[in-house]
Amino acid sequence: MAADARPFGLQAIHRTEIRPVRMTARRNKTRIASVALIGVALGAGGFVLLDHPASATSPDSQPDPGVSMAASALPITGTVEAVHIPATASGFTARDAEVYLPPAAQIANAPALPFVLMMMGQPGNPDASYIGSVLDTFALTHDGQAPIVVVADQLGDPSVDSLCLDTAEHGNVQTYIEQDVVNWARANLRIMSNRIDWTVAGFSNGGQCAISLAARFPDVWGNVISASGTTFAGTESEPTVLADVFGGDQAAYDATKPATIMSSTSYPDTDAVFTVGADDSVIGPPQKELSTVALGAGMATSYYEVPGEGHTIGALLGGLTKAFDVLALRLGFQEVAPQP
Repeated sequence: MAADARPFGLQAIHRTEIRPVRMTARRNKTRIASVALIGVALGAGGFVLLDHPASATSPDSQPDPGVSMAASALPITGTVEAVHIPATASGFTARDAEVYLPPAAQIANAPALPFVLMMMGQPGNPDASYIGSVLDTFALTHDGQAPIVVVADQLGDPSVDSLCLDTAEHGNVQTYIEQDVVNWARANLRIMSNRIDWTVAGFSNGGQCAISLAARFPDVWGNVISASGTTFAGTESEPTVLADVFGGDQAAYDATKPATIMSSTSYPDTDAVFTVGADDSVIGPPQKELSTVALGAGMATSYYEVPGEGHTIGALLGGLTKAFDVLALRLGFQEVAPQP
């Protein structure tokens, strides 16, 4: 049975210590002044895309840190909405994506926030509820602030592993993610533009996509999260992929693998977080090995094991929770006490 096809038990996240291998954060800055959180429900129409999004380099993209936003009334949770992202460059037939907006993104003149592009497992759906629940908790201790997230569909058909590549067999998936989705996010969301504020993330099959894209496009992605990610495209059907997609050309296939790409590339300013369920004997060992390759390539690398979890939703939630703890300072978030 494919790793991604194993049942995802909705187990509780274990709050005990998660074992770190290495943990690095390079900067510490205050993004906006303190914002009061209030427990109000967001009414219909609370999800708003920008008509004229501000660039992070434009004068009005970030509030003056001396201007208090304490009077602002934020909802206690973010919003999740489905959006259609046109496949203008790729022609790939993707299902609708979902967008998560944290509380701080729902106010008038909202600040530009960091951006996360995430992909889920196979089979699976582009479902933002899991990462949304993690970031709702994150926002409670960060003035209502958290990254804005697009959970995109890298599969098209959930029964097919698209490999997250441009192929004749499965379509231009890489172009869809790197061009169509990225360009849509830039045009429609109030997100920062610096690569340090951009994270590509994924779970299982999506984790393979995330580390692959981060390895290939370090000028776009400053950070990567691979939560229980497989380590290369088609990892569990390698002979079939080699024959059907690469025509038996082992060198061409190997060239697409993240470990191969990272072995000949230097990443002096990329932060990578690899997580896995401590009981996941299939994904765990190669995931740990790949984190070592990333470290050797110069990435600021962290590796975490979520206690008591296999290849489960608990591993996903626990992994994302720790990943955003690691990346918080890198993304400019400072923890504050929640409002009473």
